[in-house]
Amino acid sequence: MRPVFEWNLGTRHLQLGKRTLIMGVLNVTPDSFSDGGLYLDPERAVEHALHQLNDGADIIDIGGESTRPGTRVISEDRTEPQDSGSAKKATKNAVTEEEELKRVIPVIRAIRQKRPDAIISVDTYKANVAKAAVEAGAEIVNDVSGFRWDRQMIKTLASLRCGAVLMHMRGKPEEWRSLPSTPDMVMLVKRELRDWADAATVAGIKRERIVLDPGFGFGKSFEENYPLLRRFEEFHELRYPLLAGVSKKSFVGRALARDGKDAAIAERSVGTVAMETALILKGAQIIRTHDVRACADAAKIADIVN
Repeated sequence: MRPVFEWNLGTRHLQLGKRTLIMGVLNVTPDSFSDGGLYLDPERAVEHALHQLNDGADIIDIGGESTRPGTRVISEDRTEPQDSGSAKKATKNAVTEEEELKRVIPVIRAIRQKRPDAIISVDTYKANVAKAAVEAGAEIVNDVSGFRWDRQMIKTLASLRCGAVLMHMRGKPEEWRSLPSTPDMVMLVKRELRDWADAATVAGIKRERIVLDPGFGFGKSFEENYPLLRRFEEFHELRYPLLAGVSKKSFVGRALARDGKDAAIAERSVGTVAMETALILKGAQIIRTHDVRACADAAKIADIVN
């Protein structure tokens, strides 16, 4: 029996745990690993969002910047080693705040206009983008950096009336290939999520506004992701609602490898649904996915067991 929570989004509450909530991925980017370029046009993005809502999405998560492996990001966090050359390249090549706003804000406004009841999340690590998105109609800020890359993010979220997803990421995308292995990834992720969530609440973000995400694939090697799946129920010890996103990720392709060749992105759908079902059975309250209809159907069956 998974824990039940009330997620405070400011203007309303979502009950988490009675049934699985589905968060549909909507990347308005040219370079996201699965659907980059497909929904860069605002009209196509809105059309896809409406399609996801009709397929059973409870939340639409809109992202205007890819964080695929090797991507450069703008970050004020200097808690991890980074040479000056890498830092300069990150600032030069990352998506600017202005470009990200240009991508996400029109889509948020249009979805809000067409479906006033829709719950919209913005996938961003930039405080100003988060603020503008909430003002435009988003009710959730999904920060892959765990509120760490922009020093203003925690203060901004504390002042906004919205929910927040605190995701675990180890290192930055441009550093992932050089990160050393860790003997117990589950223990590391639990410890850091606890520390980061404690820091957020001390700084003013109310506990009932926070959902945690262990960050499958973000700074973890193929082999380090599987224990996160196998031992996912241990994250309930943190006493927060849990979100999980494994949709079509590389470690899914590795698990489905045939003749020594990883499954291509287009061949990962069934494996993705299997992993999402396992996560639901291990207590995930929210699943973030590209294929909303398949995940929603799987969740209906898995919820019978839960």
